[in-house]
Amino acid sequence: MESCLFCKIANHEIPAEILYEDDRIMAFKDISPQAPVHFLLVPKKHIENLMETAENDESLLGHILFYAQKIAKQEGCEEKGARFVLNCKTDGGQTVNHLHLHVLGKRMLYWPPG
Repeated sequence: MESCLFCKIANHEIPAEILYEDDRIMAFKDISPQAPVHFLLVPKKHIENLMETAENDESLLGHILFYAQKIAKQEGCEEKGARFVLNCKTDGGQTVNHLHLHVLGKRMLYWPPG
């Protein structure tokens, strides 16, 4: 989508601090980090949110999760862990309408988040 912020980042139209990229996904640091480690993983394919995924997106979702844990380990979260969050639609707190996984770590995170 032309106006989608994360599509523009994935297409290198807007700069980001990229941690990982391949032909299917991109991982980059959050511009407003809520923890010492806070990055996002987005599919390069525009998908509005988790509720909009199709059966043929199953391997893409697994790919995102695999690289989320791999990058979290590289960022120093292996020993104490991290939080992996998919916000979905308005009630779920989604603010950018492009599927994205937040990974937060290197500080104690509490539940419920508040």
